[in-house]
Amino acid sequence: MLDIPLALILISSGLLVLAVLTSLIAFRIGAPLLLLFLGIGLLVGEDGLGLDFDNAPIAYFIGAIALAVILFDSGFNTRFETATRAAWPSLTLATVGVLLTTGLVGAAVHYLSGLSWLASLLLGAIVSSTDAAAVFFLLRVGGINIRDRVRATLEVESGSNDPMAVFLTATFVDMIVAGPEIGAPVMTFLQAFALQIGLGAALGVAGGYVIARSVNQLKLEPGLYPVIVLGLALLLFSIVSLIGGSGFLAVYLAGMIAGNLGRQGMPLLRRFNDGLTWLAQIGMFLILGLLATPSDFGRIALYGVVVALFLIFIARPLAVWLCLLPFRFSREETAFISWVGLRGAVSILLAILPMTAGIPAGQAFFNVAFIIVLISMVVQGWTIRPVARWLGLVVPPEIGPVEKVELELPGQATHELVVYHIARDSPVTRGERIPRWARPSLIVRDGQSMKLQEAGPLQVGDFVYIFAAPRYISLLDRLFAETIALEADDRDYFGDFSLGGEAKLADVAREYGIEPEDGDQSLSDFLLAEIGGEPHRGDRVILGPVELIVRDVEDDRIRSVGLNLVPDETRSRLPLFQNLDEIITAVRRRIRVMRKRRARKRVAGRRKTGKTADQAD
Repeated sequence: MLDIPLALILISSGLLVLAVLTSLIAFRIGAPLLLLFLGIGLLVGEDGLGLDFDNAPIAYFIGAIALAVILFDSGFNTRFETATRAAWPSLTLATVGVLLTTGLVGAAVHYLSGLSWLASLLLGAIVSSTDAAAVFFLLRVGGINIRDRVRATLEVESGSNDPMAVFLTATFVDMIVAGPEIGAPVMTFLQAFALQIGLGAALGVAGGYVIARSVNQLKLEPGLYPVIVLGLALLLFSIVSLIGGSGFLAVYLAGMIAGNLGRQGMPLLRRFNDGLTWLAQIGMFLILGLLATPSDFGRIALYGVVVALFLIFIARPLAVWLCLLPFRFSREETAFISWVGLRGAVSILLAILPMTAGIPAGQAFFNVAFIIVLISMVVQGWTIRPVARWLGLVVPPEIGPVEKVELELPGQATHELVVYHIARDSPVTRGERIPRWARPSLIVRDGQSMKLQEAGPLQVGDFVYIFAAPRYISLLDRLFAETIALEADDRDYFGDFSLGGEAKLADVAREYGIEPEDGDQSLSDFLLAEIGGEPHRGDRVILGPVELIVRDVEDDRIRSVGLNLVPDETRSRLPLFQNLDEIITAVRRRIRVMRKRRARKRVAGRRKTGKTADQAD
């Protein structure tokens, strides 16, 4: 009787090990790692090695739990600063953007295939959200260093738009199952939205405070903190889902609250959540790959490709552009956000709902969604880095690599114990002094521990133990970081030389023959006014024949500014994705041009009339 469970363990563990080991190949060739996990599931499935798995309810159950774990970790690693920096644009994308994408794809499907409006909108809802696992992996693990505001917007959007897609999909499924008996579909939709999103948001915030308070107050063995946090997160997910709320939204918000307010055991919790999230991602993609039957794709392959291309090149860009119009994103930023609209396991997971509900086209929806995800992973996932570089959004790192370990202190300590391994060309090896507030408590050299007074000058290879407040850790990172090799790309990005943020605009303008409207402004004040919001490294403003580039920002003040003497005029010349300010400026310019033309015509008319009168005399 034990043969079947043991065989199941053997197959599951083998697939898990295979997925982890093949990730090394993905990193080498730059392939989207989650696509690889999906491919392994297809390889060993019914059309591959012959492993038959067709239990859709079990697949959805496993996928829902995995998604809840992924969303909790996404929220747990999202700082309040990141969320507030991109709150309005990302939440607009997560709600209005999902609705627009659903409507656009639904309309295309309706006119392309002749399906009913409800069925077409259901398919649009299934593929309406971006995949949190794919986006977080590409942005955080993939090593793409892009502008802070763009990164924050993408991360918060990908973590918060899944609940909206789940709500839309479940609502459309219920409406199709209810058939013509359902009355007032708009009211039904609004009531379901208020219940699911409202309950999910309220209970998610409350649950996050409960989890944070439990972590901070309970005195447990260190290894039990991850267990109770995971248990509370899944308990919250199940309770909210059972009473009709959005459990996915609840766990995301709870993770954000707990990750920002928790004090005890946080390094351990982060490491545990990271490992558990990887397990959830691998498991979900493998299971969904096993569930698919590629031999059934042939009949609807062309249809799926057309819908995928419409989603990637029309629906997603149009929805993103309309949502970001008021937020003063540049054309390049809007284009990149629209391109990083990867579809992933969430879309395939939602495509299981029509199958479990017994909708006749359920299997076809699943196959189409699978094809769309594969194309999105290949086309978008494989090109994120080159597209970011082409759009000029890859920002050179502020500091070089830092080899650092954060150690857990007992209780609710307000300081952290940080261990740095001194690199060969770090600032401290070149004589840079360590601040008094961060005097090392211990030096480990060649395996021997000693006090700072005994050790003398710090040497390459030393391990330095420092107690410091969390807000100062970034300052220490700069002292112990390796020196960045200044490449030509970095010089091109930040200009030919730099100026202090407090330098007078008039002095720079006078040097290059420009007459500014307010010459008493500092460069920092001028850039802040032009940017119209929180400044970030890499923000650019054209000033006559030169280009000003934000280099360093501290406390929302621009500390240094790069000056590019030969601006790249093509950098901001995408023909699409103008923001609202650019549209208003263009309309005003057009109105001025039209007025000038009318004025010239009136003058020419008067002259002609006067000339005729003279001739008549």
